[in-house]
Amino acid sequence: MADPFLSIQHVRKSFGATTVVEDFNLDVERGEFVSFLGPSGCGKTTVLRMVAGFEEPSAGKIVVGGKDITRLKPNQRNVGMVFQAYALFPNLTVAQNIGFGLKVAGMPRADIDARVAEMLGIIKLPQMADRYPYQLSGGQQQRIALARAIAPKPKLLLLDEPLSALDAKVRVSLREEIRSIQKKLGITTIFVTHDQEEALSISDRIAVMYGGKAEQVGTPFEIYNRPATKFVANFVGTLNVLEGTVTDAASGKVQVNTQEVLLKGKLNGSKSGDTLSLALRPEAISLGRQPGRDSSLTGEISEVHFLGSVIRVRVGIGGNMVSLDTFNNSATPPPAVGEKAEISFSSGDMLVLH
Repeated sequence: MADPFLSIQHVRKSFGATTVVEDFNLDVERGEFVSFLGPSGCGKTTVLRMVAGFEEPSAGKIVVGGKDITRLKPNQRNVGMVFQAYALFPNLTVAQNIGFGLKVAGMPRADIDARVAEMLGIIKLPQMADRYPYQLSGGQQQRIALARAIAPKPKLLLLDEPLSALDAKVRVSLREEIRSIQKKLGITTIFVTHDQEEALSISDRIAVMYGGKAEQVGTPFEIYNRPATKFVANFVGTLNVLEGTVTDAASGKVQVNTQEVLLKGKLNGSKSGDTLSLALRPEAISLGRQPGRDSSLTGEISEVHFLGSVIRVRVGIGGNMVSLDTFNNSATPPPAVGEKAEISFSSGDMLVLH
């Protein structure tokens, strides 16, 4: 296997007695789009700032293209950075903002003008060259910030929650645009976000962070469907968590509110009498007995919310509450609160959280 383009090795960062990043490791391939996903304070922006050179690691090493950049200044790294707050120069036009780094680098004026025109074409704002930041919408300003970051052709593009200040509709369109531009240019990219949908929709891989560490690194499919820890399972996506008691570990039998489910091959290390947290994604559950679903539990309908094409149902199973969505069918009225109900699922879809 070829050496990774970016390698973050055993990186740690402390501020005084407080450690905010602890033994963080990640290898990123050339042209890959990797998201750091996690709650506020988990260390994701600190890792990004260490890659950019704005913070110096307390320990560990950062290598880009085979070169150790750990102690280099930001302007020696050839890294493009897009900030949450845009950080555009208010007294410069759009064209001057985009060309600022090129001017500092001493590029000839004609070459700057050509590169700025190219960038304006890529971000689809060719008519905005002579405007000032205050004349632009938030989404347009962020596009300009992106163009400024990629104009000098950096080796790495770092994006620190670039969409969090925008409204929901603009966020969706702009994240797709960022991904499209990244693919077109083939630039290796690290994207920091606390928005799971954002990370799942545009990333090649995701590093889910918690407490200064990477809890799990994997593709969106792996992170969502095979969470490695209880934190990842709860943080990424919606999850139903049921409490169960192991009745026969060898055969995989677990009791949930006096009802038995079979979890073959998933009770390694458990013994009879152990209490387990069992998890099911809403989309893995059907209302009523369905073909191909080998497990079921019975309970009572506690809530029904009609949302148009989808009906959201909550079923009480003893002390557990299970949410699921079912499609609206005009020929079949939705279930009623208080009705007895059976939910079915595949035992293979049930996660045992550790």
